[in-house]
Amino acid sequence: MRTSISSRAAPRADDPRPAIRDYAISLGFDQVGFADPGSVAAAGARFRRFVALDRHGDMDWLAAKADRRADPRTLWPGVRGVIMLAMNYGPAGDPLALLARPDRGIVSVYAQGRDYHDVIKGRLKQIGRWLHDAHGAGIKVFVDTAPVLEKPLAAQAGVGWQGKHTNLVSREFGSWLFLGAIFTDLDLPADTDPHDDHCGGCRRCLDVCPTEAFPAPYQLDARRCISYLTIEHKGHIDAEFRAAMGNRIFGCDDCLAVCPWNKFAERAREAAFLPRIELTAPKLRDLVMLDDAGFRRVFAGSPVKRLGRDRFIRNVLIAIGNSGDPALADDIEPLLSDPSALVRAMTVWALSRLCDATRVVALRDRHLPAEADADVRAEWRAVG
Repeated sequence: MRTSISSRAAPRADDPRPAIRDYAISLGFDQVGFADPGSVAAAGARFRRFVALDRHGDMDWLAAKADRRADPRTLWPGVRGVIMLAMNYGPAGDPLALLARPDRGIVSVYAQGRDYHDVIKGRLKQIGRWLHDAHGAGIKVFVDTAPVLEKPLAAQAGVGWQGKHTNLVSREFGSWLFLGAIFTDLDLPADTDPHDDHCGGCRRCLDVCPTEAFPAPYQLDARRCISYLTIEHKGHIDAEFRAAMGNRIFGCDDCLAVCPWNKFAERAREAAFLPRIELTAPKLRDLVMLDDAGFRRVFAGSPVKRLGRDRFIRNVLIAIGNSGDPALADDIEPLLSDPSALVRAMTVWALSRLCDATRVVALRDRHLPAEADADVRAEWRAVG
């Protein structure tokens, strides 16, 4: 089993860190490091600037708890040490290969297996119980659902560094790491050195972005990011981004996949993160037919389920509009009467891309007079 240990302070005789590492690795974590709760002040300032520029889009929870994110001691005044843990979810092949198959939908690598929140949080709680029993420690565990700057803390703990795409990169596992954090009131010395930045002059992650979501190296405008648009954004996706989305229906791995450090990456060992066959190359034709019950059934236990059927079908319809396959028009035309205005609007757009002008005009004349939703009416007017 390969594990990575960052630069370490010399352990004291009563130092619990070696035992914590050993126990975490026995539970399947691949990297373990320790950070000072006060070590991310600079990252906190950058985060505040990100919010001030409105680059968080409609992720209002980021702005609402910006102070807590900027300093772990604001989130929990009793915290004295932070344990950062990482688990590899590396894919077996090239995540970008499916871009050449426009009849299939691309689900981000991280969402093709079981929901990582459930898997990692359960194991963090195991470590927490062990820490409490062995050391009387108070603990709080976090997996991407609380106001915590996980990536800067992981960099301070020596797990990796934040690349120019703002995601964590590891010399041992490339771009494919899930992160978890344990805050504790134990006095745990931080690892001596944060991880150095090894991006150098490379800018592949910046140049590959289909929607130009990086205003500068180490800066992200989430409002332009396909992961944000397909997952976090609840409304209609602006027309300027739809063609660039291609067949990406849940998330985007482009900036991660092109990182040269992935040459050292390994396929995930954790069985829960191995891809479900139905999510590796799903047919758009099959996905667009899902009703709410079918959506819940197909995506049970997957992060995709939290999206909800209507937003997911919105994404699938954009991919169908980009497919170039006129035969799909017959499959999606019934969705012009879907209960969801979000679905109806993207059906209009997709049909306008797949059908000849005569058919589009006939459909418009039939459906526009009865359409009540302003956004759907705007889509019909946009097709001429």
